[in-house]
Amino acid sequence: MVKIGDIELPDFPLLLAPMEDVSDPPFRALCKEEGADVVYTEFISSEGLIRDAAKSVMKLDIYEKERPVGIQIFGAVLESMLRTIEIVEASKPDIIDINFGCPVKKVVSKGAGAGILKDIDLMVSLTEAMVKHTKLPITVKTRLGWDDDSIKIVEVAERLQDVGCKAISIHGRTRAQLYKGDANWVPIAEVKNNQRMHIPVFGNGDVTTPEDALRMRDEYGLDGCMIGRAAIGNPWFFNQVKHFFNTGEHMKLPTMEQRVSAARRHLQMSLDWKGERLGVFETRRHYTNYFRGIKDFKDYRIKMVTTDDSAGVFDILDEVALKFKDYQFD
Repeated sequence: MVKIGDIELPDFPLLLAPMEDVSDPPFRALCKEEGADVVYTEFISSEGLIRDAAKSVMKLDIYEKERPVGIQIFGAVLESMLRTIEIVEASKPDIIDINFGCPVKKVVSKGAGAGILKDIDLMVSLTEAMVKHTKLPITVKTRLGWDDDSIKIVEVAERLQDVGCKAISIHGRTRAQLYKGDANWVPIAEVKNNQRMHIPVFGNGDVTTPEDALRMRDEYGLDGCMIGRAAIGNPWFFNQVKHFFNTGEHMKLPTMEQRVSAARRHLQMSLDWKGERLGVFETRRHYTNYFRGIKDFKDYRIKMVTTDDSAGVFDILDEVALKFKDYQFD
């Protein structure tokens, strides 16, 4: 069993990573149904929440069926981060996660996200203050370091644990790498193998197959893995990993009926949550992956991502279900 604070999870839990414009309530709900053990919101700007920015506030929405769910926040100003905790607590998440890993320039330039990897003392003091400001478990998501010359993740993780962080998720790249090259899981394993560490250590980065997750568990000895891009348009990935763990075999790929059903439910939940315009627009990014690799599908994909009304998209999905009902995925 793995525990985040008092939250009990199965051995080697699978976590849905916080992804900007992806990890919204409809997508999280689908992933939860398909085996995700913990899900996280999109990252939320502390400054945006304090300003009551509509986009930031909307990210606080949680479905009960998602739990346990973590709300992830980012920022570098102590007063703003503490005020943000008070706002976030009203949404009753199970976990508050701090993003110390986003490599995007507009975040880093403000000293937030991976930008704080240049000031480890600030990272630790912010975490300590936030731990003291709430009864909810505080967790951290970060990277190996700012660049190859500043990888001190074993020391950093230990310091975060010592000020009360309840779990740490580590992406196996530096900020300088962005998303280039291969993720390096060796330093993450070194964190786990530090005899002083007793909080869960979760790996992240390049988990794209069930075999990857198995290696992270068996070869690197981590406590769980956080799955990001592999789940986009593929919420079944979590159960695929669990099936592989249990049987050593791959699950059958989702049928066309299952894919169309998931796409329809995803769109409907988005409409219910965000309304017609945003619901249609923000579901588009998932269709390519729902229907990836299907021969002669290009015209349907283009129509899905250019049709502006939900009725039109539902009609296209019905047409796809009929035309490709016998399609075999392999």
